[in-house]
Amino acid sequence: MQSKLLRGTFILTVGTILSKILGLIYVIPFFQIVGREGTVLYQFSYVPYQIFISIATAGVPLAVSKFISKYNALEEYAVGRKLFKSGLIIMLSTGILSFLVMYFAAPTFAEMSISGKKANLENVTIVMRAVSFALIVVPFMSLIRGYFQGHQSMGPSALSQVVEQIVRIAFTLLGAFFVLKVLHGKIVTAVSVATFAAFIGAVGGLLVLFRYWYKRKPYLDELLEHDKGTVHISLKGIYKEIIMYSFPFVLVGIANPLFQAIDQFTFSKAMVQIGINEKMAESFFSILNFESHKIVIIPVSLATAFSLTLVPSITKAFVEGDRRSMNHQLNQSFQVLLFLTLPAAIGLSLLAEPVYTAFYQHDPIGTEVLRAYAPVAILFSLYSVTAAILQGINEQRFTVLSLLVGLLVKLSLNIPLIKMMETRGAVLATTLGYMAAIIINIVVIKVFSRYSFRFVWRRGLLIAIFAGLMWVGTEVVYRISLLFLSPESKIQSVIIILISAVVGAGIYFYLGVKSGLASRLFGTRLDSFMKKLPGRRRTFEN
Repeated sequence: MQSKLLRGTFILTVGTILSKILGLIYVIPFFQIVGREGTVLYQFSYVPYQIFISIATAGVPLAVSKFISKYNALEEYAVGRKLFKSGLIIMLSTGILSFLVMYFAAPTFAEMSISGKKANLENVTIVMRAVSFALIVVPFMSLIRGYFQGHQSMGPSALSQVVEQIVRIAFTLLGAFFVLKVLHGKIVTAVSVATFAAFIGAVGGLLVLFRYWYKRKPYLDELLEHDKGTVHISLKGIYKEIIMYSFPFVLVGIANPLFQAIDQFTFSKAMVQIGINEKMAESFFSILNFESHKIVIIPVSLATAFSLTLVPSITKAFVEGDRRSMNHQLNQSFQVLLFLTLPAAIGLSLLAEPVYTAFYQHDPIGTEVLRAYAPVAILFSLYSVTAAILQGINEQRFTVLSLLVGLLVKLSLNIPLIKMMETRGAVLATTLGYMAAIIINIVVIKVFSRYSFRFVWRRGLLIAIFAGLMWVGTEVVYRISLLFLSPESKIQSVIIILISAVVGAGIYFYLGVKSGLASRLFGTRLDSFMKKLPGRRRTFEN
């Protein structure tokens, strides 16, 4: 049973990571097709959509899977089926309601986002309405994923996520290309097709789940025949339990879109107020909220995925009152996050110019923004993990407080800082907002779990030293490569990134393995490699 659970978790993790990678890489060809004008429109529509979809689905698969798994363990299979049947109706209803709200509120959202010509407002409205159709399907699909996960069947969720992304990306790229290059249509039409792809992708993911449902329905019906029938729980009780469990995940899922929404509703207007023309202000917004953000999220996705796998162990240790085990798991969680995110953020900031060129085009402003924005990846990861730990120690109520404080800091400082520092002001406001939220989370963790951060501070200093040495080595190689290669060329930028990244990763990995830190964090699978290293030092005690 344990091996099946671990295998399922691995499959789901791989599916999630692969889905995220696909969702990040497609921006390279997409930018080449629609240009910055297209990405501006695309981002204006996607931020409200992300907020709606986060509210509608964040935490639903996890909450449903936990609920069904709990009652399946008691052999009360009918309770889970009761949730599934009623849940499908409720999620379809909320999906349609969300779609109607976003569709008809699109002109208002457009007006809040930009204060320009009527034609621009109409274009943003059209694109927002195109993406809103996905809201009909995605909540419905998330419940089915949760149902399968509750039966320890992770394959359907993993495959549907990957298929959803592949179909969405294919429709986005082919649709935008066909409209612009074959039909010679307008940019707003191309971007509308690209955003409508979210609906097409969701349908693709849903078809995968339907296939699995009909294939496994005989087995699921057989489980019902063995139902004990001793537990009778009302739908009200079921949904109270579901909401209590999913609410913290909604807050974590919605945090980043809300920070982006503040930029969407204030950035362009603040830039116009300091004398920058509207079109240029919107280009800067695209650089910040779409182009740079997509790159910065890459290390966040990977580091957070690894760190969050430790949260169930933290929950178990906390419930059992095993402080030693809990402290160990917290140490591991923070160390894995720092070990993966810190060098990635430093490397991304250092190689901002060739990275931005490789993804989009050579742009001094884009380079500046990415260089300033890259270190914020560490804060994005820290917030997600500390919020998840609050869930693990049953203090998720403070997630509401920390998020509200963070958003208040961002909202209060965003316009003044933008007027002082332009795009970097928005980055700084985001940084300060996330720092405020993280500090609250850390204080709560310290107080309620009686966890001392001394060990993490010491180990964090060691990781910072390793990252600093990596930075020095990478900087030297990067400067040398600039003598022969130009970051203004896409192909040469890729070569610069590969050379510099290989050297940087080699230095960092070597230091991690030689010190024994990598083995401590990622298990005994590194031991065979470490034994081959000459003069291996003793491992660090944890």
